[in-house]
Amino acid sequence: MLIIDNHSGERSLKHLELTAELTVVGGGLAGTCAAIQAAREGVKVVLIQDRPVLGGNASSEVRLWALGATSHMGNNNRWAREGGLIDEICVENTYRNPEGNPLMFDVLLLEKVKLEENITLLLNTAVFDADTVDDEIKSVSAFCSQNSTQYTISSPLFCDASGDGILGFLAGAAFRMGAESKEEFNEGMAPDEGYGHLLGHSIYFYSKDTGKPVSYTAPAFALKDLGDIPKYRKFDAKSSGTAFWWIEYGGRLDTVHATEDIKWELWKVVYGVWNHIKNSGEFPEAENLTLEWVGTVPGKRESRRFEGDYILTQNDIVQQNRHDDAVSYGGWAIDLHPSDGVYSELDACTQYHSKGVYQVPYRCLYSKNISNLFLAGRIISSTHVAFGSTRVMISCAHNAQAVGSAAAECLKSNTMPRDVNILDLQHRLLRSGQYIPQLDIASDPSDLAQLATISTSSTQSIESISMSDERVDLNCPYGLIFPVSKGRLPILTSYFTSEKEATVELQLRSASKAGNYTPDTILASQSHTIQAGENVAVRADFEYDCPIDQYLFFCIMPVEGVSVSLSNDVLTGITTAYHGQHKAVAKSAVQTVPEESGVESFEFWLPKRRKQGKNLAVTFEPALNPYSVEHLKNSYERPIHQSNAWVAAADDQSPKLTLNWENPQKLSSLTICLDTDMDHPMETVQWVHPERIMPLCVRKFTIANESGNILTEVSNNYQTRLTIDLPIAEYSTLHINFENDGDTPPSVFKIIVN
Repeated sequence: MLIIDNHSGERSLKHLELTAELTVVGGGLAGTCAAIQAAREGVKVVLIQDRPVLGGNASSEVRLWALGATSHMGNNNRWAREGGLIDEICVENTYRNPEGNPLMFDVLLLEKVKLEENITLLLNTAVFDADTVDDEIKSVSAFCSQNSTQYTISSPLFCDASGDGILGFLAGAAFRMGAESKEEFNEGMAPDEGYGHLLGHSIYFYSKDTGKPVSYTAPAFALKDLGDIPKYRKFDAKSSGTAFWWIEYGGRLDTVHATEDIKWELWKVVYGVWNHIKNSGEFPEAENLTLEWVGTVPGKRESRRFEGDYILTQNDIVQQNRHDDAVSYGGWAIDLHPSDGVYSELDACTQYHSKGVYQVPYRCLYSKNISNLFLAGRIISSTHVAFGSTRVMISCAHNAQAVGSAAAECLKSNTMPRDVNILDLQHRLLRSGQYIPQLDIASDPSDLAQLATISTSSTQSIESISMSDERVDLNCPYGLIFPVSKGRLPILTSYFTSEKEATVELQLRSASKAGNYTPDTILASQSHTIQAGENVAVRADFEYDCPIDQYLFFCIMPVEGVSVSLSNDVLTGITTAYHGQHKAVAKSAVQTVPEESGVESFEFWLPKRRKQGKNLAVTFEPALNPYSVEHLKNSYERPIHQSNAWVAAADDQSPKLTLNWENPQKLSSLTICLDTDMDHPMETVQWVHPERIMPLCVRKFTIANESGNILTEVSNNYQTRLTIDLPIAEYSTLHINFENDGDTPPSVFKIIVN
């Protein structure tokens, strides 16, 4: 087809007008999750992303692993992986992409969005204008560089998940940029001018071994003298360039408008670093390495933060304050960086953890002065100090799921974000798998499982965590984290090996705050003399009456020349931790804080990752009974206070759950919530995971009616939650029949029926 156009005047761009119910600006993990969640709840969404792929800093353009409250298992936040939609994505990525290939994560996010018929996705499209009347956004204008098309998108609701807050800025939403004073919010960690008020950007790089010598000539703009970088001696040829997150710059500049200048400075550093590695003579092991990839987009940390009806502060994080409108949570450290970045003499970051996870209130997720604007991602309403924790990507995605559900609730009730019924929103979120810690609300009236009597073919009790041939030297304290019921604590027996007579100290500990896993309270202590020998049994009767259902720590203190027996048993809601340090997120095994910082000092007790992570071998007298069918009706789909799970007996060849209703109920779906080890962090890229499928995940089951007729069959499952459509009819009984392979009896946290 030939087109000849001799028109000599001005031309206009192709212009398309789109309408939606929710317009989401920004396609990082936050915007993607807000859009998918809203779409799944029936909302028509336009998702606008100014890059060619989704994921933002988690995408192949930047290649930073996404993480949240689990913090690489380097803090005391047990079973803290975020739930709901972002868990579904992380579990799927671990199954498909355990090697952590960033390209595969790109594809997964694109697939998830394209599967949603309610989403119109505009890639390579940048918002440049907003039509705002009084306090309400009417439409946004955007331009796609790839199809030379201008769009106008109108909707009653908008969400800014753009990172820099372009929509909020254009619409006139109140925002902050930089650090507050210590006095404004009584934040001991508020930085001074010497430290700086903004975090900078980073650019990462990959190297590759070609199997033969590779020469390198640096570009003219590369940094010539690494002496300008105080930390240059930390460079090595063995680490991937993405380990150098501290190649950071820009915190003294305008991190919005100076981004291109910051990028060029980071390129200067990266290419100079590679020149040093290849040509300084200090790294002979780099002879065969080539520079395979350098980021072309800087990974941004901080710019604008927008004001909601509530501003989250350091005290909310450290004190784990409760909020009636809690819809999400965080758990990453308060992670601040000196503004001079790679050119700073200071430590590259300060990471101070709270003793557990903290709630995020809904009031932080919408603008205080633009009535129809939601906030998602790193721009939510927080101080600079609190932002040091809320900014990490999985936390951003989890908060954004709440935004997607809130949009659906707004449309259902014809309200603006500020006027949403919080209880209805919280129930809506729980139905979709969102975890809201310490949320104490009435049962969801739409869940018909609450009306059923649930029975089971068996329930597992634990007489022992069986002994294997493995032992661990007691060169540091170890502790079994296990749930107990109100009443007398069982006698615990553990097994020691020593070449000579020795004394071991055993402690019973608890957390000072309910729902935490920081063993900061010693309840009882005993010393036992053991003789030389293998697997010497030591019985610990602490004579302790548990006042409530709770988690306790059975701790074995260090002793030279003694080892303790381990187990290969993997159990729902039970794990073993050691008192130690994870170098990626802490500087020592004890968090020691400056005076007047407003942060607590405490010990880190950390599980080891599989396959190194093993439980202590322990016998219980009488048997421990941590699993109950009654757990299937409570609010939690993970261990907290108790295991919150039902587990079948190991020798039950035909495990079954049965739901009976006194009066037949019209049912359409059943949701089952399973154990995919919420302690495992599931970093999205770079970190290699030992399994594609979590060890305790139920793989196969059927659902049958009262007559035994199979309604549906599930096989090869690896996901945390499954919602199964039932033939719409009236049922008085449902049977869930599981397969038991003998090694991992079925474990279920919750059943929801609608």
